[in-house]
Amino acid sequence: MGIVVVSGTGTEIGKTVVTAAVAAVATAAGRSVAVLKPAQTGVGPEERGDADEVVRLSGAAGSAELGRFPEPLAPGTAARRAGLAPVGPRQVADAARKLAAEHDLVLVEGAGGLLVRFDEEGGTLADAAALLGAPVLVVAPAGLGTLNSTALTAEALRARGIEQLGVVVGSWPAAPDLAARCNLADLPEAAGAPLVGAVPEGSGSLDPAEFRAAAGGWLGPALGGTWDAEEFGERFAAAFGDVSSSDEQPSGR
Repeated sequence: MGIVVVSGTGTEIGKTVVTAAVAAVATAAGRSVAVLKPAQTGVGPEERGDADEVVRLSGAAGSAELGRFPEPLAPGTAARRAGLAPVGPRQVADAARKLAAEHDLVLVEGAGGLLVRFDEEGGTLADAAALLGAPVLVVAPAGLGTLNSTALTAEALRARGIEQLGVVVGSWPAAPDLAARCNLADLPEAAGAPLVGAVPEGSGSLDPAEFRAAAGGWLGPALGGTWDAEEFGERFAAAFGDVSSSDEQPSGR
């Protein structure tokens, strides 16, 4: 996997921290990693953007940003309101290929969800992934409502013939509610792809050394880590006394 596109089912669900975790594991394995942020919104000229944060947390070799727009809006809207040129899918694909010629792994982190508009022509992150022939790693929230948005994202990927690498829970709560615990089993079915990681909430606030040391335990073998979906689900089921319907004994009535 020379290039992987990281997309969320929405915004503010942990894409940057998941991207950093993938980058940290790959970097620890001796791979040269670069992160590409096609369109950074809601950040001022002197502020640290998402790509910078990935490098800080993971120790990745480098980063690139193609466009920065001050308002926290969809990239196409933010570019238009700022009077700046938008970033289109072909620009994203060209930049990713250039980075891939210099690095072992390029992580392309989207803005918001898969089909958020990048430009006036309606170009999206999905279009960039299709141009690249790159797999998409989907980041999803843990709780109620995530099954629908995950299923819609997966359906959009299948309709475009884009490979889905798997789903990572972007911010796994310390005390997950019933919906979150049930979603560990239901997310793979909704996505039609495996659950390949769960990053604990608050991980982005860790010291970079702590973050890098822990990242491999949050991601499954498909992403270079040691996290096990079945063991993780069983651990929380046991901790909260969950019983699936298949484990219940018939009442005799």
